[in-house]
Amino acid sequence: VQLQASGGGLVQPGGSLRLSCAASGFTFSNQYMSWLRQAPGKDLEWVASIWSDGTYTYYASSVKGRFTISRDRLKNTEYLQMNSLKPEDTAVYYCAASQGIIVSSIPNPVSYRYWGQGTQVTVSS
Repeated sequence: VQLQASGGGLVQPGGSLRLSCAASGFTFSNQYMSWLRQAPGKDLEWVASIWSDGTYTYYASSVKGRFTISRDRLKNTEYLQMNSLKPEDTAVYYCAASQGIIVSSIPNPVSYRYWGQGTQVTVSS
């Protein structure tokens, strides 16, 4: 199983980035997909999740209205469109996946079985 995250970089406040997470080695359509992030000196923080069939999405309050999670079943890829970026969004962003997560467990990092390697997002002028 491999999750390959990409798309990070340096962006000015107010700018946009789109992260991608290419999945292989498992049945992508069965997986509940998420993004989590870790800022320097802080704990891992859940950002957003999308159901296996794409029906429902969930967002942390800190990113709701600015970030959009999506998935492409044909490309086995998950995305995170990030708009109106703020300096406090600076972090390493990880994609994660698992099957059968209950809604109440969404924010808990231990709920995820598979993890990507992370991609750095830096928001600075």
